[in-house]
Amino acid sequence: MSAWTEEVLSWRDDRLGLTELPSTTRRKNRTAPYRLHRPHLPAAHVPEPAPEQGTHISRLYPELLALIFERLPVRDRGRAAQVCRAWRDAADRRSVWRGVEAALHLRRPAPVLFASLARRGVRKLQVLSLRRGLRDAVAALPGLESLSLSGCYSVTDAALASAFAAELPALRRLDLSLCKQVTDSSLGRIAQSLKNLEELELGGCCNITDTGLLLIAWGLRKLRRLNLRSCWHVNDDGIAHLCGGGEARGTPELEHLGLQDCQRLTDEALKHAATGLPKLKSINLSFCVAVTDAGLRHLARLSHLEDVNLRACDGVSDAGVAHLAESGRLRALDVSFCDKVGDEALSHATLGLSGLRSLSLSACRLTDEGLERVARLSQLETLNIGQCTRVTDRGLRALGEGLRNLKAIDLYGCTCITPQGLDHIVKLPRLSVLNLGLWHVR
Repeated sequence: MSAWTEEVLSWRDDRLGLTELPSTTRRKNRTAPYRLHRPHLPAAHVPEPAPEQGTHISRLYPELLALIFERLPVRDRGRAAQVCRAWRDAADRRSVWRGVEAALHLRRPAPVLFASLARRGVRKLQVLSLRRGLRDAVAALPGLESLSLSGCYSVTDAALASAFAAELPALRRLDLSLCKQVTDSSLGRIAQSLKNLEELELGGCCNITDTGLLLIAWGLRKLRRLNLRSCWHVNDDGIAHLCGGGEARGTPELEHLGLQDCQRLTDEALKHAATGLPKLKSINLSFCVAVTDAGLRHLARLSHLEDVNLRACDGVSDAGVAHLAESGRLRALDVSFCDKVGDEALSHATLGLSGLRSLSLSACRLTDEGLERVARLSQLETLNIGQCTRVTDRGLRALGEGLRNLKAIDLYGCTCITPQGLDHIVKLPRLSVLNLGLWHVR
């Protein structure tokens, strides 16, 4: 090795920290340099950042985070739970979800989702669409208080029998409106498993019959609200079952009864209601064309009745309103499209219904003379007189002078009024709603 080569290697060793290992007997001629192991130097000390001064949302106590989350929209509460563990723990507190109704599409079983709802204490469930998973959802939420299946056309008796196989003592409200495959068989299961039910919506369940009402009367003694809208097979015997007639036990706690479009009902059904439903507060008889003034005489005997809807009951006339006025307790009355009701009915109303808050007279035989009588109902807040084509500015002037508490008025289709007459209405101090649809200035 030349002197020049030795000098270069020596310079490289000094610069790179390399040295030549001693040669061995096996490799006598090996002179390749190897890097020696050098212990790691201790890492330079990096000072920790000083704690932040002031208050940051990440430093809030979980209780304060929960108070903040309670004020968020429901969708944002779920999103907040996905930010970090601290937020998830705060968002999962039951106080954050108190009173919230979960709205779900049940297309398949979702045990993780159901467990999350149970952990958060959700007690109200609205099923938007249903394919399967109802039984699992009900089983995962033992504290369920409200269940809505409204509009789930695929709900069958078998699905409900499976979901309600065990008793659900906490369930208070069940909505099956527009579940058109539901029959009396489901009502038997409901009466057996949901004995504490207080509200039952069956509107549009067109396969329900009087037998189903008999089952309800046997099992749901605590029922307070029942809606049978468009249950076309229900007749007077079914109402008799609800009122404790015959072998039925009845529903004595019932306060609200919806019978809209149950066209097989007659005055006999109202007779049963007057004797068997002592706590009834409101009843909807709209489109029950077989109900007449004689039936309203029976209703007038109910001491707690406050709200009566007789919309489009063709058999109701001024005499029927007179019977209701005898009770003196009504707060809301709807006789719209009862073409036999006119000004004479209002003379009875002003004498016996001075506490009315809402009055609907749309398309009735109403004139300015009738409106002058309406103006004496000083506590009236809502008045519907749409399509009363004989009403003029004279009647509006009387309303403007007498109804100082009026909040909403419907003048839809009143073609004989002018802007001068409307001036008396718009000046009412508490008026917030004025409907002038189809109004023509003349």
